[in-house]
Amino acid sequence: MSDSLHTPETDRPGTDEQPGTDGEHLHHLPGVSVRHTRAKGEPRFPDGPKADPAGSHFERRIRSFQPRRSRVTAGQADALQRLWPKWGLDIDGQRVVDLGELFGNGNPVVLEIGFGMGEATAQMAAADQETNILAVDVHTPGQGNLLNLADQNGLNNVRVGNGDAIILLREMLAPDSLDGLRVYFPDPWPKKRHHKRRLIQPEFLSLAATRLKPGALLHCATDWEPYAEQMLEVLTGHPDFENTCANGGFAPRPEFRPLTRFEGQGLDKGHVVNDVLFRRVQR
Repeated sequence: MSDSLHTPETDRPGTDEQPGTDGEHLHHLPGVSVRHTRAKGEPRFPDGPKADPAGSHFERRIRSFQPRRSRVTAGQADALQRLWPKWGLDIDGQRVVDLGELFGNGNPVVLEIGFGMGEATAQMAAADQETNILAVDVHTPGQGNLLNLADQNGLNNVRVGNGDAIILLREMLAPDSLDGLRVYFPDPWPKKRHHKRRLIQPEFLSLAATRLKPGALLHCATDWEPYAEQMLEVLTGHPDFENTCANGGFAPRPEFRPLTRFEGQGLDKGHVVNDVLFRRVQR
């Protein structure tokens, strides 16, 4: 669930403390930063996301994402420790999640798969606070950054999922429980031998369709044109989805998807960004 445009950064607003490393914890007192090396087997964040929440409970298969180990700032680490018990969800595949209980209300829920550092997610959550966003990624700095942004901006409609979105969809979400699905700038896996790792495939769409309510929107965006063509082809050919564009092509970027700084930089370099916007149909 990496993002071809949204390169992770460690320095973000509100997280200007010195970054830690994968082998260190940061414990905070006002004005004091204490650093110590983790013992072997000690969790990276004792009250935060688990390193491998699903463990070996499920089959080995080709995955569309690669977990990335990178530096976590002290602000991100603090957000993971403080807010994960409140707003985090480890995707362990062991229970069906009650989304009303998870968010504390009955508002519509949109699943976002792969959110990078979370800036766009936070903007969308702020712009539509009557819609809940369950944002899933495996990138720990991004998880901490999104939690921090939600906390700083008083966004109670964001929950952060840690782990494999396929397990979440298949094992932990009830049928017809989602009002939307967003997949923005997934890893394009550009080499031909890696195309089987791309997320947007007929099998994924069939699974997603069982969890989306009739009429729910599936919105994908990518700056990798061959992947965009594949997305359009497989969605057009899937019986559970119909294109919202009358001409059957790509959609203009909807206003609710923010134009991020990284996307703007890509556009300045000549990247072509395509959106596909399909609706779940009733069969």
